[in-house]
Amino acid sequence: MFRGVSQLNLDAKGRLAMPARYRDELVASCDGQLVVTVHPDRCLLMYPRPEWERVEQNLMSRPNLKPAVVRLQRLLVGHASDCELDGNGRLLLPQPLRKFAGMDKQVALLGQGKKFEIWDQATWDQRCEEMFDEGIDANELESISL
Repeated sequence: MFRGVSQLNLDAKGRLAMPARYRDELVASCDGQLVVTVHPDRCLLMYPRPEWERVEQNLMSRPNLKPAVVRLQRLLVGHASDCELDGNGRLLLPQPLRKFAGMDKQVALLGQGKKFEIWDQATWDQRCEEMFDEGIDANELESISL
């Protein structure tokens, strides 16, 4: 399970250095093979390849005559890029994906269980403020216990 937030810097080539606490698990679980794609919230999603293959199979098995399904398939599968950790534990984020998410230099890496979200740091900070301001509707979460 991936959890926690890390503030990272992209280098001049658009690479991020994966935090050491995740490297061993990523090498063991997927040999450093990852898939990065876009999310409608204008962040990136990063999956270990075996987890992505499950998500992709599930998504592509949905009825493709429903416009919302087709849009999600086009967005997630159409933008999916195979990426690999290099020998130094760095990951090159493709330029079109960085552009989509408005990433320049500083990014936030959020562990989200079986995947990561990658946000432009300023955008993430703004979204956090918005989430705190919006609060949480307890009726929507009545089956969750913290």
